[in-house]
Amino acid sequence: MSKPKTGVRRRDVLKSASAVAGVAAASAVTGFPFVAKGQGKVIRVGMPTILSGRVAILGESSRAAAQLAVQEFNAAGGINGRKMELIARDSKGSPNEAARVTRDLINSDGCEIIIDAEASSGSFAVQEVIRSLPVLCIHTCSETSALSADPAIRVPTAFRSARQGIHDAVGGGRFAAELVKKRNLKRWMTCSPDYAYGRDNTAEFMEYLKIFEPSVEVVDQAWPKLFEPDYTAFVTRILQVKPQAMYSALWGGDLVSFIEQANLYGMFAGDLAFFSGGLADPPVLKAIRQLPDGLNSVYRYDPQYPAHKGNADFYDNYRKIHPDPTNWSWQNYTAFTFVTKALKATNGNTDGKALADVIRGMEIDSPFSPTGKITMRAEDQTIIGYPVAWGKTVSKSKGMTDWVAVDWGEIQEHEKEWKRRKGYV
Repeated sequence: MSKPKTGVRRRDVLKSASAVAGVAAASAVTGFPFVAKGQGKVIRVGMPTILSGRVAILGESSRAAAQLAVQEFNAAGGINGRKMELIARDSKGSPNEAARVTRDLINSDGCEIIIDAEASSGSFAVQEVIRSLPVLCIHTCSETSALSADPAIRVPTAFRSARQGIHDAVGGGRFAAELVKKRNLKRWMTCSPDYAYGRDNTAEFMEYLKIFEPSVEVVDQAWPKLFEPDYTAFVTRILQVKPQAMYSALWGGDLVSFIEQANLYGMFAGDLAFFSGGLADPPVLKAIRQLPDGLNSVYRYDPQYPAHKGNADFYDNYRKIHPDPTNWSWQNYTAFTFVTKALKATNGNTDGKALADVIRGMEIDSPFSPTGKITMRAEDQTIIGYPVAWGKTVSKSKGMTDWVAVDWGEIQEHEKEWKRRKGYV
């Protein structure tokens, strides 16, 4: 397909709500950018994300959360009469394409803010674009810790409103260690995607499991490629090794395919304890035809946890425009909460440095936090205070239960030591 034409001429034809809805529907099929049109002089927000392929759920759920936030911003009158316009583009899951799309959003479409709804592989590419084109950027999906933890990678106008691996690793290590002690789960195996996030996330989880329970032994590790079409070889390998427990950083459609194929071989029929870094997303749970009971997963999104009215309201409002929210949905919505508060503080000034100076260290009210607050930590420009909790799958409801939260004080204490060992401080 040739590159779609963009610009004022195309946007000017969107004269009605029905036209906007038509373009939104068509964008999922054709790859044309979805444009949420504001009135008058608008603040253009660009979103590079994945809108095609097996993990299109990443971009679709991110875009829907952004649409909801833009609708609410505009319904509230915007800022100084300026409304907001969202332009989402498909990166096709390619880092090179993510970088190209981001440049186009800034240089060709005049986007003043970038909401980077890319997986980790794409976010590092987007980060380098922002280094040379310093508009405000908030990474909303990448969980690779180095993106914000490593000062060599950090960019003054780039932030992260997504959970990150080191936080989940401490929480996961603590949670898993307790089960190891109860069930004597000494022999472990891992099966995670072979790219930065999969490798880093898995290494961090196992590192902290061993810190909290040194008796654990990793007997094997498997590294399927990202978007692997067939997991048969990996499932049979797990059955041959016969670990007592395993961890996987697979996510989205990859995780669904892995569990579906594992079910065919009865992998979960025995006593294998399974720990996942990405299972507890409602659409992922519902996509698995036969969801096993009792699989362990870190919190991704749950309309009933945290039990705040704002969380229930977000769920209801989101479902008016899109199916169930994901982890990426609340993270993108959170990014817009920071942007909205910053725009009010700068009186509508969209300069990247001006917005960054306000967001750095900012605390927002959030229905997604057990405490009702999320903070953009100033020292590394990443969020803290979001839910770090582990629960278990329930096959009947295709949901999660028995959430066990990990204390943020303990998480940050271990994170400081981790940063020192990595040479990040």
